[in-house]
Amino acid sequence: MRSDTRVREAARDIGARYGVDYTDDAAVTALLAERRKSLETEQRRPAAYLGLLTLMAGMFLPFGIPLSPALGAHLFAVLGAAGALTVVGAALLVHARAQWKHALRNGPLAGYREVLGVARAHGIPLAHIPPWLEGRTTGGGGKGAAPIPTYPPVEPAPADPSRSKSAPAPATPAPASVSVSVPPKPSAVSDYEHMADAGGWHDETGCLLFLAGAGGVTWAVTVGTAVGYAALLLVPVAAWIWLAGRRQGREKEELREEALKYVTALEAAQAAGARVPELSPQLRALLDDHH
Repeated sequence: MRSDTRVREAARDIGARYGVDYTDDAAVTALLAERRKSLETEQRRPAAYLGLLTLMAGMFLPFGIPLSPALGAHLFAVLGAAGALTVVGAALLVHARAQWKHALRNGPLAGYREVLGVARAHGIPLAHIPPWLEGRTTGGGGKGAAPIPTYPPVEPAPADPSRSKSAPAPATPAPASVSVSVPPKPSAVSDYEHMADAGGWHDETGCLLFLAGAGGVTWAVTVGTAVGYAALLLVPVAAWIWLAGRRQGREKEELREEALKYVTALEAAQAAGARVPELSPQLRALLDDHH
């Protein structure tokens, strides 16, 4: 922030609103450590675990009907209980996530993200941004629940004329500035940005379909209903979904290598003095993971 007085003054104004001196490295370091621990505590609250267990109980309770004659004798009551457990579990999970989002989006962390957004708008390259600060996953994927705000780019600060007058004239002419070219974005990188957040559901969906097929067969064998054997059709569907996910994963990995080469080249160009374009959330997550 010392490189641009406008950013330093903006950081002080933001800090005055939140009661934090964002120009003090020690204070900001302590703030981030304390807030990260607080957010982790929010995610481990009993309501979250209770909601997950209740939701799982409500979802899997109907699968026990074919295996237990006692449950089958009270079919409507069991289905009603399963529905109630599912609703209560989902409500507890939503409440826990709402509390976590509120803690992430409000308070000094919001001011710190404002400071980062102002610095980025003034062309100051940001250091490593941890995924938890934006509410992204551990791997850095997704936009996040609290992304760094984006502000319009600001022109560089004009040179200080008083400093230039007091500076002694150089004895020898200054070397000509070397222009650094910014590498263009390959089409493979754009494809990676579109695919980075896609997928991830194949394993879960395939597993659920496989379990549903096995449950249908178990029901047919236990109750003696031939209709249950139709659930066997879900097994090849599950296998097809698994294969599609594996194929997508290989393609995404190939595109990831191209995207990693691109962001590495951008880093080198920025280190040489070039003004590089703003990275997309997908490329920022890739860069965070690389570091």
